[in-house]
Amino acid sequence: MSMINYASREINCKLVYYGPGLGGKTTNLEHVYNKVAPTTRGKMISLATETERTLFFDFLPIDLGTIRGFKTRFHLYTVPGQVYYNASRKLILKGVDGIVFVADSQMERMEANVESMQNLYDNMAEYGYDLTKIPFVIQYNKRDLPNAGPVGDLQASLNPGWPIEDPAQQKVTPDPANPGQNIAERVGDQWIGRAPYVEAVAVRGDGVFETLKVVSKMVLKTLS
Repeated sequence: MSMINYASREINCKLVYYGPGLGGKTTNLEHVYNKVAPTTRGKMISLATETERTLFFDFLPIDLGTIRGFKTRFHLYTVPGQVYYNASRKLILKGVDGIVFVADSQMERMEANVESMQNLYDNMAEYGYDLTKIPFVIQYNKRDLPNAGPVGDLQASLNPGWPIEDPAQQKVTPDPANPGQNIAERVGDQWIGRAPYVEAVAVRGDGVFETLKVVSKMVLKTLS
């Protein structure tokens, strides 16, 4: 989880972009890297496999303020999308503070999305992490394509919700990215929680910083 550097007065937080191959994880990181001020970012590191790259870099947002006098530095990582590289995926998840699942909105990629989401839950469980209890955002990417599925169908397959057992959490909670929708609400006789979601076209930069903003604020809330 987050690491405190007392010398630099910084809290270091790890954000991991997860999802199927070619879904847009790398595109997200490259857009963020190219848009943040060079003086606030570290070097982008690329570890190449035969079919994909694992990227990571760190940056210090200047607009988030401080937490108890500490600045917050975010370290952004992607994971390889191919199942073949699951050991690498699992290693990158260690110590994660927040997760962005980048789903490919194309209907023919739904099976790959579901497989990757299940893999995420499985790998988190092996570390003893509960995905429903840490900052977690879903990005529905490639919304501009003609074969992009309806958001309702994507939600039903990837973000159907989980039961909220803690009475303290049983309250209507608005979705920070979608006005009029909730990420926690009563459905029948049960309270259900969901991850917030953002629609995106990462190749144009649409929704990229919106996604990062939602997950960053969720992480900061856990630290305050």
